[in-house]
This record gives sequence, C-alpha cells and structure tokens, in this order.
Amino acid sequence: MVAQLAARGVRDRRVLEALGQVERHRLLPEAFEHRAYEFQALPIGEGQTISSPDIVALSSEALALRGHETVLEVGTGSAYQAIVLSHLCARVITIERLPALARQARQALDALGVRNVAVCLGDGTRGRVEYAPYDAIVVTAGGPVAPPPLLDQLARGGRLVGPFGPMQAQRLLRIEKDASGQLQEQAIADCRFVALIGEYGWQA
Repeated sequence: MVAQLAARGVRDRRVLEALGQVERHRLLPEAFEHRAYEFQALPIGEGQTISSPDIVALSSEALALRGHETVLEVGTGSAYQAIVLSHLCARVITIERLPALARQARQALDALGVRNVAVCLGDGTRGRVEYAPYDAIVVTAGGPVAPPPLLDQLARGGRLVGPFGPMQAQRLLRIEKDASGQLQEQAIADCRFVALIGEYGWQA
C-alpha cells in the first residue's frame, strides 16, 4: 500500500511511514476486514465511512506536520485519520458527533496503544476552543465551506485541510493562515465525503 501511495504522488516520508504502521483492518467491521487495504472508503456503521488511504495520505501531507504540533480533527469516525496523525504530531484532539462512533474510536485507540489522542463528543464544526489555537486542523467530512470557528481557532502559520463544496462533490482544500492572519487557499484534489453535519455545516 505504501508503494502505491508513493506512486500516486505522496512524497512526505513521515506520512508514508505513518500509513504503513496503521493496521487499517483493525478499524473496520469484520465483514470488511478483507478489503481494508483497498483504495476506497468503506462503511463503519452509523451511516459513516472510513476514508480511503490515499485521501488520508493527501490530507496528512498537506498539513505539513513536523512532530511538535497540536492538531484538531473534525469527524473521528473509525479513528483512522487520528491514528495516522498520532505518528506525525504531539497531540490530536478529535471531535465526533455520534456517541457510538466516539466510544468505538476510543476503544480502538486504547487497543492499539495510542496515547496522544483525545476523543471529544460534540459538534465538530464549532471546534474546541479550550485547546485552541491549533497548529493544524483536518476536517474529515464534506461541508459547504470551511466552518468559521475552525478558521478562528487556527493558529497563525497554521494549515486547515478539508473537503468543501456541494454535498454531491467537494474539493479537498488547504487553507493556510499567514503571520498577519490572512487566509490563502489551495485546491488539492476533487473528492466526495460523507456530509459534515453541524451548526456550521449541513443541517441534520
């Protein structure tokens, strides 16, 4: 899988190593374990999916992490993205709106010995102001626009990566806040994610 990711243009060695260390099959329902290393999203219950490895790799690479950062993740899901990030930064704060998935994610993190990820229950589009500012933020569900509270909680010099646009199809964007607080946006890839539900996303 790592060789395929490199062939698809992922260059960050740390990201490739992190993806290679994560046992994706342990984060899936038993019926889908045999498909764990396919390059596609797979169902995890509650109408949600685990992201494709290439999308996780692209998102992680775009965050440009060096190891010291505190990162906010919006949409914990299976905890796949959070576990990848746990290898790349100092601390991950991840928010999940569905209690069942939040419990499953915490159990998976504990089973895999991941100690630097905190799972919070709530509306991820509002962020988590008590831990802000964040060096990087990743959004793992598709919203109409980048939620303003997340941009407010992003540190100067920080990067936010997420899929934004119409519900049927989004573009994976990298939004960087410069030293003066101005935002600069870059498109990474076309994509389609499950809907980002919340006050600053799509309504439930």
